[in-house]
Amino acid sequence: MIEKVFAENLVIGAGDGGFIKDIEAGVLITSLISFFIIISFITAFFFLLQGALGWITSGGDEGKVEAARNRITQAIIGLVIVVAVWALFGLVQDFLGIQIFGNDTVLPTLGS
Repeated sequence: MIEKVFAENLVIGAGDGGFIKDIEAGVLITSLISFFIIISFITAFFFLLQGALGWITSGGDEGKVEAARNRITQAIIGLVIVVAVWALFGLVQDFLGIQIFGNDTVLPTLGS
């Protein structure tokens, strides 16, 4: 009377192998997470360099030095947050056994 229902892999794409290739939903999410972590790191590093350049070119002006110091502080906080998010995803990956990052991503370990 009741038929069994089986799950099917969700595939996004055209299906013909043309311009838009078939992409699994998990691969898409993994790629987006990695992309946003990389972009966030690059952006925070850019703001760090911008603050350092502002400090160097301030010419001793207290207001410019303070603005550059605040930008450097905010950039360092941003870098710490990005690294913490990366580490959190790594812990989730290890504890739950799911693959968040690509197959070639290796987290540093202590010991042999």
